[in-house]
Amino acid sequence: MATRSVWASRAASYLRISVFNRGFASVVKDLKYADSHEWVKIDGNSATVGITDHAQDHLGDVVFVELPEVGAAVTQGEGFGAVESVKATSDINCPVSGKVIEVNEELNDSPALVNSSPYEKGWIIKVEMSDAGETKNLKDSDEYSKFCEEEDGQH
Repeated sequence: MATRSVWASRAASYLRISVFNRGFASVVKDLKYADSHEWVKIDGNSATVGITDHAQDHLGDVVFVELPEVGAAVTQGEGFGAVESVKATSDINCPVSGKVIEVNEELNDSPALVNSSPYEKGWIIKVEMSDAGETKNLKDSDEYSKFCEEEDGQH
């Protein structure tokens, strides 16, 4: 019996910690962020795009991700696909302009990766950028965190 209560208290403290942390959406340091809650990871001329932890948290459980075709042209600030959740359907805007060079096919079978791993397995597209200078229009992690706090404070 003693071991069961130790296990139960460990589980309870673990749950308490994870629930507490969930109150603050995680923001990854080396990424750039759009006001519309997409992130972009720049690697040379290539940019990986997804939606932020903050966005997936507000959306709820993602049930479908509409992906563009490889080769499609995308424009900074314009929609290229959509995320459908149990609550709503939201357009996904591209934080950079260029051409789609890869889409995350895994999302067709596992759209919930957007919820469980927004910055790793839940990436949505990779873009060959046509203008790397556009990244100056995006927020860094600190600016984006502050933006989310202000936005949430208004609701």
